[in-house]
Amino acid sequence: MPDISVFFRGLIIGFSIAAPVGPIGVLCIRRTLAEGRVAGFLSGMGAASADMFYGAVAAFGLTAVQDLLIGQSNWLRIVGGIFLLYLGVKTFLSKPAEESLEARPGGLFGAYLTTFFLTITNPITILSFLAIFAGLRLGEMNGNYLSASIMVLGVFVGSAAWWLTLSTSVSLLREKFTPALLTWVNRLAGGIIFVFGVLALVLKN
Repeated sequence: MPDISVFFRGLIIGFSIAAPVGPIGVLCIRRTLAEGRVAGFLSGMGAASADMFYGAVAAFGLTAVQDLLIGQSNWLRIVGGIFLLYLGVKTFLSKPAEESLEARPGGLFGAYLTTFFLTITNPITILSFLAIFAGLRLGEMNGNYLSASIMVLGVFVGSAAWWLTLSTSVSLLREKFTPALLTWVNRLAGGIIFVFGVLALVLKN
């Protein structure tokens, strides 16, 4: 019988890693305001899926995968940084959407893939999970794969809970934003995302 507290520890880890506002948070807020709550939430779910993957790597002690990801961290950082620059410019120049992404399934899938790619190419994410799991002595869960699976599920639920909270909260303000104000939201969000891209390329881990 697995210890249910393992799930809640995973939930707290997932929520804590997702909560700090970085480029994904900015993108989620912007998409919620401009394109609807579902678009913002699915943007967050892309990040939650990547968090679940990295949580699994840390929980199951997949040393080969860890070594590969850490060994390629510079390339991942460069690719992620370039994509952030592209996304920042695209967001800055974009006009307020006349149609919600909630009505365009292809757009929703793209929203999910974008944030999954950005999170999976961020070396800080895997290093954060490895540090937390090592600090809490959770690595490999003492060979208990059921507990490790429950931990990973908790990480996913915790991360998803944050993105649901953020997108739902921001969506309550959506009706107050005029097209002119949304244009400035796009410019501000695009500028912030672009700066994150520059920092990703300039700063080494």
